[in-house]
Amino acid sequence: MISAFSRALSSLRRERGLSQRQAASELGISQALLSHYENGLREPRLEFVVQVCDYYGVTADYILGRSEKQSSSQELKELAHGLRELSHMADQLVESSSETKDRDA
Repeated sequence: MISAFSRALSSLRRERGLSQRQAASELGISQALLSHYENGLREPRLEFVVQVCDYYGVTADYILGRSEKQSSSQELKELAHGLRELSHMADQLVESSSETKDRDA
């Protein structure tokens, strides 16, 4: 059975347009070992999981299948977007309130 780690590892490599040979070389392992990790034939050591997270810029929760968010920076971007929308709505309420006061005066 292929683990969440195996699926994520393979998906991240493909998303970045890397061959197994390229990714393995940059990660300092053999192509055969990377293939075994991607196909769920071998389980990586914790050190390798950390190395992969750093290499692809993702969180351990993502690579282990515990989160759909690839990185904490992605979460921060989403939060910032939400705050901008909230600020815009607050500005509209203030503007609407000012117009109502001007009409009542």
